[in-house]
Amino acid sequence: MRGTLHLLPVGLGEADASLWLPAAAREQMAKLDCFIVENAKTARAWLKQIGTSHALPDITMNVISRKTDERTLMQWLEPLTQGVDIGVMSEAGCPAVADPGARVVACAHRIGAVVRPWTGPSSLLLGLMASGLDGQRFVFHGYAPIKPAERASRLRQWEQQSARQQQTQILIETPYRNVAMWQALIDTLRDDTRLCVARSLTTPQEWVRTLTVAQWRQKPPPELDRHPTVFLFQTA
Repeated sequence: MRGTLHLLPVGLGEADASLWLPAAAREQMAKLDCFIVENAKTARAWLKQIGTSHALPDITMNVISRKTDERTLMQWLEPLTQGVDIGVMSEAGCPAVADPGARVVACAHRIGAVVRPWTGPSSLLLGLMASGLDGQRFVFHGYAPIKPAERASRLRQWEQQSARQQQTQILIETPYRNVAMWQALIDTLRDDTRLCVARSLTTPQEWVRTLTVAQWRQKPPPELDRHPTVFLFQTA
């Protein structure tokens, strides 16, 4: 029998895991002794918090990056062909969604392994749920360009796409660039575009608010610096 590739969510920030991760997922995570992760140090810290059936030094941590080639991934997944289960963990949230873990999943399907996604927090879906924007037609863009002119042009394109297709646009930014992204959104989008800011979801600093851009301009900017944040907007 083939082993199972377990897609295991991790926290979006500092919060008690029992508040957002089902007990069955925590129990499965504790059983495994082989993982594919983005960062071994933070992955081990997370497992220490959850509690494991194995000594942390005895747990295999294969670290994936954009440079990891398919041959290496297939070598890491070889234990699946021998009936051994493997876990995949992202740096935050659900693995394989806006995450290099998607490549691992593709390789697992190629060798006929079972792939099991476990329930846990996705900042994208949580932000969409709380936004009040269209939850049936939406698109996630990832990151906007960093250069101001290119970023403004791309935001206008996404806004036009939202108007044409009545579609919610979702994007993220590196936390230390949140303030610049916020200002770009406020400076670029139309007055009547509804903009949602979803900050530090599932943590004590969680804060979600949706207003029109015109309304946002009348308020002090939200505190976003170095807080994981999802930005969502929709134009009528």
